[in-house]
Amino acid sequence: MLAGACIASAAGTVQVQVQTQTGADDIEVGEQFYVYMKLDNIDGEPSAPTVPGASVKYFTLSSQSSSMTSINGKVTRTSSRTYVATCSASKEGSYSFGPVTIGGVKSNKASYKIVKAGSGSLSKMQQRQQQRTQQSASSQANAAPGASDPQDSSPKFIGKGNEKLFLKASVSKSSAYEQEALVYTVKLYSSYAPIKFIGATEAPKFDGFVVEESDEVSKSLQYETYNGHEYATAVIARYIIFPQMTGKLTIKGNTYTVSTDEQEYYDDPYFRMLTVRRPVQLNVTPNDLVIDVKALPLPQPADFSGGVGQFSISSSLPSANLKSNQAASIEYVVKGSGNLKYIKLPDLNNIYPKQLEVFTPTAEVDAAPRGANVSGSVKFDYSFTPLETGNYTIPEVALVYFNPATGQYEKSVAKGYDVVVDKGTLSEKSQTKNRLKFDTSLMPVGKLSASHSLFVRSAAYWLWFLLPALILIACVFIYRRQLKSAADIVGTRMRKAGKVAAKRLKKAAACMKAGNRETFYDEMLTALWGYVGAKLNIPVSELNRQNVAEKLSAAGASEEAVGEFVAVLDDCEFAKYAPGSGDDELKSVYERGSRVIESLEDAKLSR
Repeated sequence: MLAGACIASAAGTVQVQVQTQTGADDIEVGEQFYVYMKLDNIDGEPSAPTVPGASVKYFTLSSQSSSMTSINGKVTRTSSRTYVATCSASKEGSYSFGPVTIGGVKSNKASYKIVKAGSGSLSKMQQRQQQRTQQSASSQANAAPGASDPQDSSPKFIGKGNEKLFLKASVSKSSAYEQEALVYTVKLYSSYAPIKFIGATEAPKFDGFVVEESDEVSKSLQYETYNGHEYATAVIARYIIFPQMTGKLTIKGNTYTVSTDEQEYYDDPYFRMLTVRRPVQLNVTPNDLVIDVKALPLPQPADFSGGVGQFSISSSLPSANLKSNQAASIEYVVKGSGNLKYIKLPDLNNIYPKQLEVFTPTAEVDAAPRGANVSGSVKFDYSFTPLETGNYTIPEVALVYFNPATGQYEKSVAKGYDVVVDKGTLSEKSQTKNRLKFDTSLMPVGKLSASHSLFVRSAAYWLWFLLPALILIACVFIYRRQLKSAADIVGTRMRKAGKVAAKRLKKAAACMKAGNRETFYDEMLTALWGYVGAKLNIPVSELNRQNVAEKLSAAGASEEAVGEFVAVLDDCEFAKYAPGSGDDELKSVYERGSRVIESLEDAKLSR
């Protein structure tokens, strides 16, 4: 710097601006929007702001620049910085942000309005889709892919991506069997530096699949050469998917948002080369995939468990010495990898001795995505009651499953047991006889009258015999009715479907109160799928939207109830993979799910 030069700074200003992704005036609940804070010639550093009606996801410095000019020994210095807060709208209303004071300078005030999701002639999602379509067409007509106007500071929507940043989706197998586990992976390729991965703005479209999300994603960037160019890469999403129907199924890539800086270079006569970074938001969609799903080979074994993968089954009996009419237990454990959560064991009442009454088991699932499959175990804890004394054999239990690696049905067998049933205390009848004792003080004194009638001939005497007989007949009737009801496993599941769903909804409410949104949506989906499967006796392998809608209508459910049931399912699955939902959205999903189950219960659906 020249001696004696006078250094001055331009007047400082702070400007704030609220901007939506689509450029629309209103912001929908759940939509992402941005608050920009531009500081010109300010030395202070802003802290992460509190934005009314929204939650702040990220707050970062997006760009900065500075310059100096010297005229007649007077040096003027200017600087500019822009900070951006990425927000998620959570509550309807009219709000304003600011004024904020930074470095002693007060900013302006920016007003905005948050409206209900889906309101207006077009939802935000539809607006974004139209905007991407229009911009894609304009880009193809007027410029090379990825070209941008340096004067345009709005976010860039580049659709499928360009040579500098794109997503690539892949699946472990393009041809698979129904219910076979597949790995769907989304990988990010970028030559920008640096980048910030914000997350998915839409849920992936896994129509016809059951999905398990895996947390095995990249923790840091790797470098890879692709098509002759070097890219920083990262696996940003991985799912284990199970096809539920045959034919060609399409997986549509969802939209991810990435924030980066686009560098611009200027040749300044005083400072030579200047580099200015300008923030851009990139919404990128991976390629779609088509999977050819084959049906399981026919004929299927009669005792097919529905399992597709590789499994083994084992059994354990705490004690082989049992007592009649006293409950005992036996546990079967299925281990392996595949669609573990949907395996069903055969009806033990059909293979156990008739003297052993077996009850509906309690299943405990410990399975999670690991590597290229869902692995773990499922425990089936059965309670049974020996009805008679004697020596009995608990037979072997076979688990029949389909192994996609060999293309054949295979069998794993759990060992059986020889048990001895002794007489239980509950089954023994008391040998004590209550004898009638006469009180001689109550005997009449004197001679019997000629008109005296014997007590044996009275109605009260015979009532003592008739009353126990009637009670015994009633007990036998009630007992046989309970046996019949217990044997009707399907009917019992149908009758208890509403109660089981209510317990699941209660767990979902607890998760909602605790703010655990992912577990909340899992419990809601389990309650909905479990209720309709038990109520209409639909096997887990046949649970899909189309089949459920058809069977609900055939069982007597109204068109509105069927539509609402399917809509709640879709909203739960969408929200599970979408950005964080607000409390109001969780409450809305919970109330809708409760109402639709109550309406189906009131409709008294037939089998």
